[in-house]
Amino acid sequence: MTTEVIAGYSGISEEEYKRRIRAWTLYDWANSAFFTTVLAAVLPVYYSQVAGSTLGSPAQATQMWSITLSVALFVVAIISPVIGTISDIRRGKKKGLALFVGIGVIGTGLLALVGSGDWVLASILVIIGRVGVGAAMVFYEALLPHVARPDDLDRVSTRGYAVGYLGGGLLLAVNIAMILVLGDETGSRLSFLTVAVWWAVFSVPLLRRVPEPPAAVIRDKVGSVITASFSRLGETFRHLRRYRQLLRFLIAFLIYNDGIGTIIGVAVIYGAELGFGSIELIAAILLVQFVGIPFSLVFGRIPSRDEPRRAFFLAFVVWNVITLPLVGIVAAHTLDGDVVGAPQPALETEGDYSAAGEYTVEDAALVGDFVVLTPDELPSGAESSYAITEVPEDVYAFAFNGQKVVLTYSEGPDRGRWAVFIDGVSVLDDDNEPLAIDGFNETARFELTETIDALTPDWHVLTVVNTAERDEAATGTLMAIGAIEVLETPRSSNLGTILGLLLIIQVVGLGVAWVAGAPLFGRLADTMTTKRTIILALVVYTVIAIWGFFLDAVIEFWYLAWLVAVVQGGSQALSRSLYAGMSPTTESGEFFGFFSVMSKFSAILGPLVFASAVGVFGSSRPAILFIASFFIVGIALLLRVDVDEGRRVAHEADVAAANAHLVQGT
Repeated sequence: MTTEVIAGYSGISEEEYKRRIRAWTLYDWANSAFFTTVLAAVLPVYYSQVAGSTLGSPAQATQMWSITLSVALFVVAIISPVIGTISDIRRGKKKGLALFVGIGVIGTGLLALVGSGDWVLASILVIIGRVGVGAAMVFYEALLPHVARPDDLDRVSTRGYAVGYLGGGLLLAVNIAMILVLGDETGSRLSFLTVAVWWAVFSVPLLRRVPEPPAAVIRDKVGSVITASFSRLGETFRHLRRYRQLLRFLIAFLIYNDGIGTIIGVAVIYGAELGFGSIELIAAILLVQFVGIPFSLVFGRIPSRDEPRRAFFLAFVVWNVITLPLVGIVAAHTLDGDVVGAPQPALETEGDYSAAGEYTVEDAALVGDFVVLTPDELPSGAESSYAITEVPEDVYAFAFNGQKVVLTYSEGPDRGRWAVFIDGVSVLDDDNEPLAIDGFNETARFELTETIDALTPDWHVLTVVNTAERDEAATGTLMAIGAIEVLETPRSSNLGTILGLLLIIQVVGLGVAWVAGAPLFGRLADTMTTKRTIILALVVYTVIAIWGFFLDAVIEFWYLAWLVAVVQGGSQALSRSLYAGMSPTTESGEFFGFFSVMSKFSAILGPLVFASAVGVFGSSRPAILFIASFFIVGIALLLRVDVDEGRRVAHEADVAAANAHLVQGT
């Protein structure tokens, strides 16, 4: 019996083979909505502002959110190899996938019931949803070598990532529109519900069309299956020397995937630290989602020996790697700062005016009766001193030289409403109504912030007025102000110019790759294997990390985000297919369980190194540079992996398993 028979794609028509491939890849479309909407974009904000509104501070809400994700990842890491092994023994990959999809869908859908203060419920449901999506991925990826032919693994794996980018991006765009139209709370709740429905509906084709692979061993009793699964796990640990090349790849993957995950996780925070606006940051997420679609497919084609356009694809990738940093850096230093989003000159203190920096309540003027409370006099959760005033019409006045300020305040059951003015004129909210900070909350909550924009960089006076006496909607009477932070002068940029130049780069690049791709890269393209293509992606990631250390303009941030999109999907998809090619198909559940463990634990070291570097240097710039070491070490380890040897050992294991089945059948 050959590997093809074991995998289950021999003896079927080409049309049926394509239907199975489409059904398998569509699951990436299904579950990507959970990662984009729930984990990345909507739920973190909803958890902090709504579910965690009764916690002591937004920082505490963020802490609980991080703990929640850590618990979920730990559970997935622990159960993944066990459930994967059980699926090999019991012939239950599709059943396992359906079970955990159901668990994840229920947990995600119930998030729509989470309201103000329900952070415990939200954490429980997030853990359920995260465990569901993580465990289901073990079975989904374990089906890959049973669905795709060995020479088709790269193409199918990258197609799955491309389809996932499209599905996750489309639903995220719809959900953002819902939130804008229906409001933050209602729109967010409905978004969670749409993710659950989307995930459930688009999982059906895989469950209907893809056949269940055969079991490695037959067991009748549940107890014996569990015993056998743990026995096989122990046996795998003891005989990992037989899969030495696979083990080497896993170690390399653990390191370089840690770097990839860290860049994905800190990109938005890093951009915010550099002073980029929320529009640029949110748009960058969507950019990576949609640009990643074609480039995932491109990377899947580069190692394919029957692809006649390999040289063209390789040339286009190299063009982007060279021109994007070059054009971005040159434009940032030569074009007008208001066009490319270069940092504005810092405004200086003059007289009683305060420049960029954070100032305590003692640095402002309070008119009326008030008392300044120090941190040791405040309840747990308050880190700043707070000026508490209970006399209506008391005014907190602060003079500054800049444009945007962040006001730190506290909420509580005795707080009222406060009007905000800049230079004596009411500040308007998003609905063009006079801004009123509502300090009422049933539970005392500290370190809350409100960003106030004076619209122009100049000398201004911010005043906050306690309106309790004349505000009929006010529940309490107190006003509590903790600190004022004057932000650096906001960057301004011309998005049309930035994207127009980017479009020119891509159009010219396509022409150059089409004309010069074969003459310049034909021989190199013929040598590109899956491993070498992954190494190419890691070289690009190294460039990204080094460039990230130096970048300081909006145009650079956009072009760096595009460069991330060039390699993100392809590097991960090819890693998955390379691993599948070196894993025995008869034990794919068990081996992809280990793959899942590695990918989960690879989310630990990178953020730890990043946080440590920030703590030592006081800035994220050196921390970004440290991430380059993950890719350099990953490349060095990957160069030592003998892929052909790994595939040979996996094939021998499949043949031995097939012979064992034949003997058992007789």
